[in-house]
Amino acid sequence: MEVLEVSSGGVVLTYSHANNKIHINLSALPHENQTVIFKIKYKGEPQDGLIIGKNKYGDRGFFGDNWPDRAHHWLPVVDHPFDKSSVDFSINAPLHYSVVANGIKVEESFISEKRKLTRWHEEVPIPVKVMVVGIARFATELAGKVDGIPVESWVYPQNKAEGFYDYAVATRVLDFFHTHVGPYSYKKLANVQSKTRWGGLENANTIFYYENSITGKGQAESLIAHEEAHQWFGNSVTEQDWHHVWLSEGFATYFAGLYLEHTYGHDRLVAEAANQRKQVIDYFHKNPGSVLDTTITDLAKLLTTNTYQRAGWVLHMLRHEVGDLTFWKGIQKYYLLIKMEMP
Repeated sequence: MEVLEVSSGGVVLTYSHANNKIHINLSALPHENQTVIFKIKYKGEPQDGLIIGKNKYGDRGFFGDNWPDRAHHWLPVVDHPFDKSSVDFSINAPLHYSVVANGIKVEESFISEKRKLTRWHEEVPIPVKVMVVGIARFATELAGKVDGIPVESWVYPQNKAEGFYDYAVATRVLDFFHTHVGPYSYKKLANVQSKTRWGGLENANTIFYYENSITGKGQAESLIAHEEAHQWFGNSVTEQDWHHVWLSEGFATYFAGLYLEHTYGHDRLVAEAANQRKQVIDYFHKNPGSVLDTTITDLAKLLTTNTYQRAGWVLHMLRHEVGDLTFWKGIQKYYLLIKMEMP
């Protein structure tokens, strides 16, 4: 990406841009303690983070895919989970594209015969890793509402019947977490078929799923439960550093199991836990170590059985130790207290 200009309050500032970082000279600005707003103009084709290309049906699309620290390839941000902010996206795109992003849509205006402007606003501070925009041909459906919160499905038009069917379960999942953990933090939930490299990416209130998550057979329920659990654990309550990602992934793994238990009975959780226990033991024999490993420098290598299944088992053992009533009371208090301490 090529930076064209950096300014603040109408004052053009000098800067340098190298090695994926912008260094801004502040000497031209007043020295009083104050909030400084920078305007950064830039252009180019992102190396990563914004995935541009054809989908499985040959249609071109643009999908943010930030996790873990790939957002800085297309957004001028502090690309770290401790940096949370509200966010606005204003997208000028050809008419045939629909645009989805974090928050609620505040404007859609036709600006010419061939182009339109779409603006989305998210007022709740969220980490950069889950800031996202999707620009593609979409079919959309309101799957339902939970306590007034719209639950939407955004899928490719070529598989809209299957997609609407598979993603409709998201309403039931949202109701479970909203009731059992604490109030949902956002004003909408969109489930989006996309070009993410991950199975699912828990972007705040705008979850992206891989293209083949849609089969028309209802096979995405566990994945949807995992990504929706992240709306509480990872998005609303966010780890302070990458190495504590087990607080996101371990919680999402176990709470997806709790949803399945609630929906299909205790035997379903028993089966899930037994399978995950085997995975944990097999992994440990080859990779002895703890859930928290601060020696890892390649962030992608944080996503291991330790981070998901073993961390989930920590919660399973805690629940067994303290009992269901104390466990749920503790989870609700933990979530609300940590949420209050965050931006």
